Amino acid sequence: MPTLTVTLAGELRRGDLVDLCDATDEAIRDGIGFGWVRPPSDQRLEAYWKGVLIVPERDLFIGRLDGTVAGSAQLLKPPPNFEAGIFSASIDTHFVVPWARGHGLAKMLLEAAEQGAREAGLSVMRLDVRETQTRAIALYEGCDYQRWGTLKKYHMVDGELIAGYFYVKDLV
Repeated sequence: MPTLTVTLAGELRRGDLVDLCDATDEAIRDGIGFGWVRPPSDQRLEAYWKGVLIVPERDLFIGRLDGTVAGSAQLLKPPPNFEAGIFSASIDTHFVVPWARGHGLAKMLLEAAEQGAREAGLSVMRLDVRETQTRAIALYEGCDYQRWGTLKKYHMVDGELIAGYFYVKDLV
């Protein structure tokens, strides 16, 4: 039976950064993308993930399968100047690489981000996803996320407009 772990990243060791960039590259090629259609250079991916760690309102959760980085989820907490939305958070870059799917790691990452939001005193979680990401949609809906909207022109992939679904969940 594989060993699954999820940890909050305070820093990324070189090996973990390389694994995370490789996992991100695979996820983008598989159509997950989180805004990218084609994988950027290794240098750009490294800069992206290093940047995530220095933003105070972002918590990066790393998922591992048998010790190897296999996915992530970011908890985006509201910045101090956003008083009207101080109660809510969002999920970003939530993914598991194809070779590590089917073991429950995506759900563990989602639950870790939700727990992080609760511990930060936040009561609502938001997220959005491409309509083509059927496994993610099934996970979110199975974890009590409610779809509140659809944006028909959400992302453009290979010249085709893809719709996006928007979800919300009460954490209390």
